[in-house]
Amino acid sequence: MKAVITVTGKDTVGIIADVSAVCAKRGANICEITQSVLSEYFAMIMIAELDGLTVPFAAFADELSELGKSKTLDIHTMHEDIFNTMHHI
Repeated sequence: MKAVITVTGKDTVGIIADVSAVCAKRGANICEITQSVLSEYFAMIMIAELDGLTVPFAAFADELSELGKSKTLDIHTMHEDIFNTMHHI
């Protein structure tokens, strides 16, 4: 199973490193990543493989959300099943 992780906010040093560190700590493998900086704004989408996750999905998503709050970023983690259902016609 996979997750879609989105990060938006003001650009600062270490955003990718901080999000990647949580993923590594919790056993989520980053499969794909795209990021962009527009003026001073940062936007990123990650696809992470969750088969090795060492905590429940909700705890992982909450940890990333809390990281976002502490760094003044908006971080959302959505299970791929929910993402696919939302975007299915």
